[in-house]
Amino acid sequence: MKYNLSIVIPVFNEEESIPELIAWIEKVMTAHPMLTYEVLMIDDGSSDESWEIIQGLAKNKLQVKGVKFARNYGKSAALHTGFRSAEGDVVITMDADMQDSPDEIPALYDMVMKEGYDIVSGWKKKRHDPISKTIPSKFFNFVTRKISGIKLHDFNCGLKAYRHKVVKNIEVYGEMHRYIPVIAKWNGFRKIGEKVVQHRARKYGETKYGLERFLYGFLDLLSITFVSKFKKSPMHFFGAMGTLSFIFGFFVTIYIIGKKFYEMHYSLPVREITDQPLFFLALVALIVGVQLFLAGFIGEMITMNSPRKLDYIVDEEIGIG
Repeated sequence: MKYNLSIVIPVFNEEESIPELIAWIEKVMTAHPMLTYEVLMIDDGSSDESWEIIQGLAKNKLQVKGVKFARNYGKSAALHTGFRSAEGDVVITMDADMQDSPDEIPALYDMVMKEGYDIVSGWKKKRHDPISKTIPSKFFNFVTRKISGIKLHDFNCGLKAYRHKVVKNIEVYGEMHRYIPVIAKWNGFRKIGEKVVQHRARKYGETKYGLERFLYGFLDLLSITFVSKFKKSPMHFFGAMGTLSFIFGFFVTIYIIGKKFYEMHYSLPVREITDQPLFFLALVALIVGVQLFLAGFIGEMITMNSPRKLDYIVDEEIGIG
């Protein structure tokens, strides 16, 4: 069945908030009866009663559908699975902790369908987080803007809206959920907008993320930037670096040998080639150049013959066609 909206919600140990969140979504959607919708709840290996609650909701509410992972794979895996199952014209993602407001859903839908955006990212302009999270987050977003060229204030906001074709044509893996706009941009979806959204204080439980996410975030940013540019042709990176290194080593070697012949020809004091540090620098450059070139060649062969697998073990599904 085709829907106007698919709401994808990763869940990890949020048993207290799930019923209240679904009731809130129902209230919002009831006020907009022209919009048909489904709610895809992806249980990312919860150890509490989250899955049992999702099962109960799915039995009584046709819009609620669920997927349960055999273990905790992470938010990227949950989003990818939700994207794969989503059937809506617009796909909304939000967290299950009720810090994202369902009241924002209709406006996000309109920005995609009426204003033509490929992605609309929420911006938690006024945050209810401690300074230990807000200051690193501002720095993290600043660096991401500069590297990616995407002018968003809050890359890590879980509340986002996507055109259907976007989620069906991108791959989200590892810890790359923070950089879906970057992944989408490199795949040709360049109309990316932003909307100021309400950020609510956490009502139940504790945050699942620590400060280490910012370190991992920068590593992920470097990874996605590199992969996006060179995943189809790693030879362009490794081959170029290897060629430059080899050329440097080659010309330094020619210089050293030429210098020795010059000194011998004019009976000048001759220094042994192996006594010169420059010779060993040239030798290392030649070896590294060859290795980088071979790495690029091997990378090209792997790219052509081994597509990335994104398989997660699903324990159960409810309502997924």
